[in-house]
Amino acid sequence: MGSAIEYNRRDIFKRAAAITVLAAGGGSLLAACAGGTGSSSDSKSASPGGGSASNPFGVKASDPLDVVIFKGGYGDDYAKDFEAIYTKDYAGAKISHLGTTDIAGKLQPRFNAGSPPDVVDNSGASQLKLDVLAKNNQLTELTPLLDAPYLDDPTKKVRDVLLPGTLDAGTIDGKVWSLNYVYTVFGLWYSNKLFQEKGWTPPKTWDDFITLCGTIKAAGIAPFAHQGKYPYYANYTIMDLIAKQGGTELFKRLDACDPTAWDDPAVKAGISAFYEIMDKDYLLPGTNGMTHTESQTAWCQGKAAFIPSGSWLENEMIKITPADFDMAFLPVPALAGDKMGPTTLRAGAGEPFIVPKQAKNNAGGLEFLRIMLTKEASGKFAAAANSLTVLKDGVGADVVLKPGTKSSSAALTAAGTNTFYYTYPDVQTEFDTALQAATADLCAKRIGPDQWIAQAKAAASKVKPA
Repeated sequence: MGSAIEYNRRDIFKRAAAITVLAAGGGSLLAACAGGTGSSSDSKSASPGGGSASNPFGVKASDPLDVVIFKGGYGDDYAKDFEAIYTKDYAGAKISHLGTTDIAGKLQPRFNAGSPPDVVDNSGASQLKLDVLAKNNQLTELTPLLDAPYLDDPTKKVRDVLLPGTLDAGTIDGKVWSLNYVYTVFGLWYSNKLFQEKGWTPPKTWDDFITLCGTIKAAGIAPFAHQGKYPYYANYTIMDLIAKQGGTELFKRLDACDPTAWDDPAVKAGISAFYEIMDKDYLLPGTNGMTHTESQTAWCQGKAAFIPSGSWLENEMIKITPADFDMAFLPVPALAGDKMGPTTLRAGAGEPFIVPKQAKNNAGGLEFLRIMLTKEASGKFAAAANSLTVLKDGVGADVVLKPGTKSSSAALTAAGTNTFYYTYPDVQTEFDTALQAATADLCAKRIGPDQWIAQAKAAASKVKPA
């Protein structure tokens, strides 16, 4: 544990707190278990001078550009592609590029000295704290970027082409300090090759899922694996079953750590459905004690049919996955009586990019972000990093995607605005830890659904109201 890939993968969703766009009721929900993340009243919005319609920030073609990228699970080659696009319009710009896993170690001294880079992918285990930077007046507020013309269609603003919830995680006290660039979807994953060879149909309902699991087990394959040492993976499935069953209002109450929410019948329905996996002995033997890479490797080897994860999975396992595996994504199957539609899924934005206020080429940093949000750049990222960006319809037909990315992109398109995102893992870590412990016990059959609910409710009861 502790690899750059692991931290980057986990941070994608951990830092996407407050991204909540819910289907059944529509609209953006900012449900959270805690209060604000800090004040930035002494910070100012950037207003680069000399702008025009084609060059809104007044970028000087000869000014150098200093770029620092977190070189984790996505690598940093995609950023080099962005830099090449930048130099098409600003040919005189000399670009300095640093790919590193130690963002704070490399950049804190530069921020302290007043000489930060022009644009930073502020990600990884040692990322700089966004609220601290904002409080200390060290960041460029990004409203000028959001209100700038979208490069692919100047009749639109940049903010108009972003997926729902993109800006929430980078917003503090109503001001936007970071642009979260990667859009992650969560659900179940399987090998399309295996399913086609066996004649199995991906299930749309939970009843069909459980029936298929029986067929899979009879074929000598474990139906389900999970990343046992990290029970939050299993919680993707559990909490999504509950949200889809209970609908918008229950989702908001659960995410706000309302203890009474756990008494709702939808909670019992969701956890009981998940418990069928253990009750019918459908787990991969040993998966309860495996790390994420161990269980995912076993899954790639065909030892299990389904595994829960976010859409970073394909890129994370790219060196292990067989060439003909044909990875595919499946939203958590629907329970009878769900209040959310069957295509609804959990999705949110992560991988925050910032423009330091004291950067020498502040305008160039903003322009770099604007370039990142073009279809060309979004497509290059998808092809290089096997993940989606926050740009609406950001993957063109000309972009060759790996099967898993293509599958998750199709699922996101089918979901439309019918997405949701839990914030409690980020804003109430003690509650999240307790819920993970209950799930670990559930998966090991040390407790049953009723005890799991009781433990979840007890943990929620300890959360102080916001």
